Amino acid sequence: MLLRSTERGLYCEAGDFYIDPWLPVDRAVITHAHGDHARWGSRAYLGSREGERVMRTRLGADARIRAVEFGETVMLNGVRISLHPAGHILGSAQVRVEHGGEVWVVSGDYKTEADPTCTPFEPVRCHTFVTESTFGLPIYRWVPDAEVFAGINAWWRSNAEAGRASLLFGYALGKAQRLLAGVDPSIGPIYAHGAVERLNLDYRAGGVPLPETRNPAAAPKGTQFGGCLVVAPPSAAGTPWMRRFGAGSTAFASGWMRVRGQRRRRSVDRGFVLSDHVDWPSLLGAVQATGAECVWVTHGYREPVVRWLREHGLQAQSVASRWEGESDEADVLPEDAASPASAPVAETEREAE
Repeated sequence: MLLRSTERGLYCEAGDFYIDPWLPVDRAVITHAHGDHARWGSRAYLGSREGERVMRTRLGADARIRAVEFGETVMLNGVRISLHPAGHILGSAQVRVEHGGEVWVVSGDYKTEADPTCTPFEPVRCHTFVTESTFGLPIYRWVPDAEVFAGINAWWRSNAEAGRASLLFGYALGKAQRLLAGVDPSIGPIYAHGAVERLNLDYRAGGVPLPETRNPAAAPKGTQFGGCLVVAPPSAAGTPWMRRFGAGSTAFASGWMRVRGQRRRRSVDRGFVLSDHVDWPSLLGAVQATGAECVWVTHGYREPVVRWLREHGLQAQSVASRWEGESDEADVLPEDAASPASAPVAETEREAE
């Protein structure tokens, strides 16, 4: 068996490295920069060139990171490692591991629909596929992005005409930038929470086109925010930071908005179904595209996926992990604080999408 599950994460004994370990190790191969996959404290990291900037923002400037291009081969103790696009966030990668004629692929978090903020997902042929299953239930089926953003723009436009601010919550890394890339900036000015703006800088430096954003903390005293769009992490909801915007309208963009009652639980006015993870049909299609005979299913709704795969002739098993899927996140540093160049941006809550 090329990989095995340990108390520190997925381990390749032949190559002596871990994939997305949740405890510090000597060698960590990282699929992407979300806090449940890129943990601080390992001696050395391997990640994608596309995701290097956001990895350094999250892990700190002093982190020892080797960045490689998608498809580039790295040899560790005779094991061939390569990274391939996962389409989840900027730099997100699937990890292909080959040794002794056996090929495994670890998906990390992924989605198969393309968006302008990252390299699109590419299926990779393998013998064993380790897939996430954050939304591994038949009820989770996404609508086209164009339809989602038409709804977001209509909501913002309606609020702007009424003189209200539109506060749109989305995870600071990945989701926030996808929202910014998809909205219509002609409707009004756009503000970004400091946790979002720090990562916007990385995306822009990586060549991702985003509309102009302003930091509300830097706005002159007395600034009126009516008609603007504010993109902020979910952790900002209900905090004193929100008071400057007055009686605005709130919304949350997440795959969880597909389930009735989530909008009420989140105490927001609107919910927009937009996820950076595969839905049910895309997950099954991705598995099929790998040609894998064996599938490990990890985090999320594992058992329904395992059952479906077994019923369709595949060897499938559920593998527990500490990867979180899609959940709330927040930065330790306050929104108005500057992040020291040598300090990692950490999370106090679980992070996902």
